Order: sequence, then C-alpha cells, then structure tokens
Amino acid sequence: MSRIALVDDDRNILTSVSMTLEAEGFEVETYNDGQMALDAFNKKLPDMAVLDIKMPRMDGMDLLQRLRQKTQMPVIFLTSKDDEIDEVLGLRMGADDYVKKPFSQRLLVERIRTLLRRQDAISGETVEVTEDNKVMERGQLTMDPLRHAVKWKGKDVSLTVTEFLLLQALAQRPGFVKSRDQLMDVAYDDQVYVDDRTIDSHIKRLRKKMRNADPDFSAIETLYGIGYRYNEE
Repeated sequence: MSRIALVDDDRNILTSVSMTLEAEGFEVETYNDGQMALDAFNKKLPDMAVLDIKMPRMDGMDLLQRLRQKTQMPVIFLTSKDDEIDEVLGLRMGADDYVKKPFSQRLLVERIRTLLRRQDAISGETVEVTEDNKVMERGQLTMDPLRHAVKWKGKDVSLTVTEFLLLQALAQRPGFVKSRDQLMDVAYDDQVYVDDRTIDSHIKRLRKKMRNADPDFSAIETLYGIGYRYNEE
C-alpha cells in the first residue's frame, strides 16, 4: 500500500481528497502546512507528496526545495487557476506534475498512479508490460511509459505527465491529426473543463523542451483550426 502525503491549508480539500485516495487503496497522511509536513518527512518519507503551493509557515515551493535535497520521490503540485508562473518555477525546481484547482479527484488519482508506476519501474520493481506501456520508437524519438522516460536523438528530455501523454498520443500515429478535443480527452478526464488555450500551452512547453535537446526539432506540426500532427523524422 503506497503512502501519500497530502499537504494543503484547505481542510475541505484534505478531507475530501484523503477519503477518495483511501477508497482507492492508498494510505494517506494529511498536513495543514509545509513545516508540519517537513517535520514528519524528516522522520519518515512517504512514497509520494501532493503539495499546495500557497500555504502558511512554509509554502509548497520551499517544501519542495527541502525535499529535493534528500529525495527524488514523486511530487505533484496543486495550483490555482492563475498560478502559471508558479507552475513553471515548480517544474524547474523538480516537481513531477501539477493539477489545477478546482480539479477532478479522478484526474488526481490517475496522475498519482502514473507517477507511482514510473517510480516502481525506476526502482526496479516488477511492473507488468502491456501494449499501452511498452517502449515506443518513432524515428529519433524513444518513449518508455513505465519509466516515464523520453529520449530525442539519444538525449534525455524531462516531461511532466501531461506533456508525456500528449506527446505519446501524437507519436502513436505519425501523420494523423489529433484535434484539441481528442488531446483534451488524453490529458484530462471528462469531468474537467479546459479550453483550447490550455492544450496549446502544453504543446508550446513540450516543443520548447524538445528544442532544448535539439534546436532543429520540428516533429510536432500545428494545423491551424484543426489540431496537431506528429511527423516522424
């Protein structure tokens, strides 16, 4: 049973999310602020942490910075609607993904399961290989869903869960167009509303990360008014 630490100063979120996670078979520890969580983590680390960014005493950014000095355990940020700057900073500091408030709890559960599967694969624990999670190679691109690992021309590219899912969906069928609605279905569940700009923002960050590995990267094509297409290089 995986131990999930939930850190948020909103008691309603602590109560509702912990009930959902426990119903899904997780052991949950809840904390009202970052300092309280850090004190507990110094005694025993959980398997994963879900952190709010804005909290009293110690916020999520400070807590993440302290954690990354001692552990690479998976961390998901809970962010407010207008916290894009905090999201980017958090990802640069080592967060694995973020989920915007208000959020679908089912979406959060799936993000948690995905990151835990990746962690199990990295640590060498046995994970069943299926058609959906086997290594995929498309030209210069290699994707390993179990390890959540991406390589472009042999170089590692670090992606969030959402970015990984979008790239995987596009690369699975090179040359075929994916509409924004189809990509929304891949990245989110049907209980979460996101507009076109959300998908566009994810694709923009995805391209930027791929171009950091290769300035000539152009495999993701925009078809204006239609969607996106992966062209195998």
